[in-house]
Amino acid sequence: MVKVLHGISITVEDGVVVALLGANGAGKSTTLKAISGLLRIEEGEINDGTIEWDGIRIDKKNAVAIGKLGIVQALEGRRVFEHLNAEENLLVGAFSRSNIQDVKADLHMVYSYFPRLESLKHNIAGYLSGGEQQMLVIGRAMMAAPRLMMLDEPSLGLAPMVVEQIYDIIKRFNMDRKTAILLVEQNVRVALNTAHYGYVMENGRVVLDGSADYLKGREDVKEFYMGISASGEKKSYKDVKHYKRRKRWL
Repeated sequence: MVKVLHGISITVEDGVVVALLGANGAGKSTTLKAISGLLRIEEGEINDGTIEWDGIRIDKKNAVAIGKLGIVQALEGRRVFEHLNAEENLLVGAFSRSNIQDVKADLHMVYSYFPRLESLKHNIAGYLSGGEQQMLVIGRAMMAAPRLMMLDEPSLGLAPMVVEQIYDIIKRFNMDRKTAILLVEQNVRVALNTAHYGYVMENGRVVLDGSADYLKGREDVKEFYMGISASGEKKSYKDVKHYKRRKRWL
């Protein structure tokens, strides 16, 4: 058995955007899967501690039961249903909802955030571009009417302009719907410009947390995760030892 997480403690308040930051292998995605119940599907387990949502313990529940509580995860890697068209993919997100009028209203909402998807709604999802597929994955999560929406690396592999567009929509959705959002992101700059609060993870542990403004102001965060020196100049990631010394939490 490989232990990935080591006694982490995070809190996501109603209506707040929280970012989990850190390098590959830090345990960020595993944290999301532990919350959503998908960890069990991958034969992982939580053998210590608890996960609570709205006063209810959920770490013993399966992914379907957790989803019915309003916790929705959009997985890393733009996992669309490739043989369905774009609108069918969106409607999959609302499969557990019974009020057709509410579903139609939310479909209109998603199209208002992502006009591009409306123009592509009859196109087969597998033929959409990477950016369009990412919009589709996020829109599908929105269609579930989530109380907590968890996004895993929404900027991965996308052009900077598309990343900015998607994060602007994430921010607008949070403001409009007051939906709590927990996002995993390696692009620290864009994450902290969207989030209210953040946690830095390394080797399965939370090593630093604070408001987004506080983390953006930390020299070690700027230098190691943003590649910006104290003088404001961009730094090279080649000097690994230098960065290790700058991380004041070690």
